[in-house]
Amino acid sequence: MLKRLGHSVREFKKYAWISPVLVAIETFIETFIPYLMSKMIDNGIIPGNLGYIEKLGGFMLIGTFVSLAGGAGASWYSSKASAGFAKNLRHDLYHHIQDFSFEDVDHFSTSSIVVRLTTDIMNIQQAFQMLIRAAARAPLMLIFSITMAFTVDSEMAMVFVVSVPLMAIGLTIIIAIGRPLFRKVYQRYDWLNRVVRENLRGIRVVKTYNRAETEDKKAANASARIYEVFSKAERILQLNSPIMQFVMYGTLLFLAWFGAKRIVAGSMQTGQLVSLIAYAMSVLMSLNILSNVFNQMTISLASAQRIDEVLTYKSTLTNPKEPVTTVKNGAIEFDHVNFAYADDHVNRLTDINLHIKPGETIGIIGETGSGKSTLVQLIPRLYDVNQGTVRVGNCDVRDYDIRTLRDNVSMVLQQNVLFSGSIADNLRWGDEHATNAQLIKAAKLAQADDFIQSLPDGYDTYIEQGGSNVSGGQKQRLTIARALLKKPKILILDDSTSAVDTHTDSLIQEAFHDELPDMTKLIIAQRISSVQGADRIVVLNDGKIEAVGTHDELMESDPVYQDIYNSQIKGGESHAKN
Repeated sequence: MLKRLGHSVREFKKYAWISPVLVAIETFIETFIPYLMSKMIDNGIIPGNLGYIEKLGGFMLIGTFVSLAGGAGASWYSSKASAGFAKNLRHDLYHHIQDFSFEDVDHFSTSSIVVRLTTDIMNIQQAFQMLIRAAARAPLMLIFSITMAFTVDSEMAMVFVVSVPLMAIGLTIIIAIGRPLFRKVYQRYDWLNRVVRENLRGIRVVKTYNRAETEDKKAANASARIYEVFSKAERILQLNSPIMQFVMYGTLLFLAWFGAKRIVAGSMQTGQLVSLIAYAMSVLMSLNILSNVFNQMTISLASAQRIDEVLTYKSTLTNPKEPVTTVKNGAIEFDHVNFAYADDHVNRLTDINLHIKPGETIGIIGETGSGKSTLVQLIPRLYDVNQGTVRVGNCDVRDYDIRTLRDNVSMVLQQNVLFSGSIADNLRWGDEHATNAQLIKAAKLAQADDFIQSLPDGYDTYIEQGGSNVSGGQKQRLTIARALLKKPKILILDDSTSAVDTHTDSLIQEAFHDELPDMTKLIIAQRISSVQGADRIVVLNDGKIEAVGTHDELMESDPVYQDIYNSQIKGGESHAKN
């Protein structure tokens, strides 16, 4: 895991190495100064040797400036290395997620992925900076201080041989207990993120139904659950502070008591005791730093595991070793297809057999939950079948290069998404090199040109986040135009004219029929009028094909289609009379 994450350091590796080197220089000088101070006291101050004092004082002053420069440089390089590491790691994680199928995203959940890209990476960035600076400084200070203490007085320094292992054992036990709790904390962060995301996406519904108070309670409950586990974990980790202080202050008392007795007995000098106490404080400081490092590492380890979980996750959709890179035509074939979503033991599609010729217009209709959207999502490999085969251009979709397949299958989903930017920018998602003339042609086919031209800035009109400044019908027409700019062999409209009035809907169908005769078109709709003119209509019922035929054929032979037609047509007539 650490090796995989460490790969993201890349070009910042030199900064990550320079920082510990500077820390080593800073720490060595810092721990050598108390030794010089003991010599100054014993050989300079007590005898009154002014020349000796000035000489050692000069060395100490130079050492202090060098140590200061080393510490400042270490801070700069560690900050640059950690920020660069986080940048690369965020890129690597985001890049890996782009290859995920819908099923993969469902596996982790959108809210959990967002937390991993933000909070978890921030934790790792802080831990990495601490690792190459504080984690390098603390052990070096500990080693140098104990070494210098033995140089000053080996008998008195033996106290560190007892105290340091005691604290190490205490820290290990605390971390072992606290670490699992932090994984729970970030799982609960995922839930809070989900609550906030749902609230912001559905803010209009929340306001309309006056449910702000309910949403407040949901967010408060999610925050309280985080507080419950996080505070428990923090309380456990904070136990290292009293343990460390108890052991180290005991060490100081030992040094002060027995050191004073040895000075009185004449077996130790005053400067030696002063330096030993200084080294004891250095050991205390280094262990304090180590405890903070362990705290951060414990927190970040849970984050590192969550990020590694995503980085090592193999997508359910992969390219074959020698992929097909050309789609011959828009023919589509479903051959005994069964499909169920992950962790769902119920088939959403069962034994689907359907052959669609190139250039055909196919209507797909059925009740809510009948499997219409699931069926068409198998064509561009947004999901893979569990059994059977889906073919496009007489080739199994799993044999295609995924990019090639999706460039030739243009899909307008139920949830229409526009991005912040101009209308032209959004349309060019279909073809980034499209000319203005091509944008206008696609918009005209989607019946969007008239309303675009009526806007103050036309195709340069800025679209707010999520397309909040255009109507639902306008948004649908823009996404259809965007799909047409791909010039695909297959166009799938997944209930993407539901917010468009029937007259405009009929104009779109007419334009498709006249201008795009060679493009295979699949139209999922709730309204019979949207598919009535299709070459064939597929009726789905509970994940199975109920019937296939023209409008007239289905009106004669299929009771499910008849029920849908009668409920819409007669329902509309009854409403008109009233």
